[in-house]
Amino acid sequence: MNTWEESLLSLLMIFIMFGMGASLTFRDFGTALRHPHAVGIGFASQYLFMPFIAYMLAIGLGLNTPQTVSLVLMGCVPGGTTSNILTYFARGHLGLSIMMTICSTLAAVIMVPLILVFYTSGMGDEFVIPSREIVVILGVLLVPSLLGMATRKLNANTGATFELLGSLLGIFVILFLIGMWIPRNTETLGNTPWTVYAAVVGLGLCGFVIGYWFARATGLEPVKARTVSLETGIQNGPLAILIVAVSFTGDLQREMLLVPMLYSGFIVLTSTLVMFFYRARSLREELARDQAKVEPAK
Repeated sequence: MNTWEESLLSLLMIFIMFGMGASLTFRDFGTALRHPHAVGIGFASQYLFMPFIAYMLAIGLGLNTPQTVSLVLMGCVPGGTTSNILTYFARGHLGLSIMMTICSTLAAVIMVPLILVFYTSGMGDEFVIPSREIVVILGVLLVPSLLGMATRKLNANTGATFELLGSLLGIFVILFLIGMWIPRNTETLGNTPWTVYAAVVGLGLCGFVIGYWFARATGLEPVKARTVSLETGIQNGPLAILIVAVSFTGDLQREMLLVPMLYSGFIVLTSTLVMFFYRARSLREELARDQAKVEPAK
């Protein structure tokens, strides 16, 4: 990834984070504190299960060190705005999805460096993603989020517009990155072992399944459980790509970009299928509730 592509990605991420912030008001955090159960379940799914799943997939499938580090990074970055859009179309709990996204993003400044140190220490200094780089990137990206929240407070309509644009831009960025990266790396993709493809696809699928059943096991109703599922399985691919791009150069950067690029491409496909499945479930549940209301009591 060359300098102008890194700069463009950075600018796009700033706008995406601004849109994410514009989806919230400062009052929403008070609401989350009054109802911490669902947000806490999502937080555990994001920062306990996903990094562990990524690490076990990497070890189980025999990925090399750069691929393992990249997959663990992919497992511990917070969710992105794509999960918010798909939650909306899946008829999930949009407010919960947005709150989980912003809370995991705020916590990422501390959690992502700690998790990476925990899972990747001892793999070699050349493969270590510097904690300082991660903190700086995430810290900088929190600023537009706060500005987005301030914009929403000053003008709700303007904030809602930026929220929509930020969410749509999140999907565009993924497609843009893939469209630019694939033509230059066709030989690499052809030589990539099936285990890498299995790992990136498996990370998202395991996140969907474990996120849903963990939420159900801890008492959340199906709609909220499906929201946690989408939020857990869909990670912020562009953010992981940005962290790798600014942390490494040359051939090592190219090799480590493989995992977040592949994950970003496949998660669009798998999450869309999951979204349609969840949407159908939600519609059936709503229909059953409506029928129960109109049926005469026996």
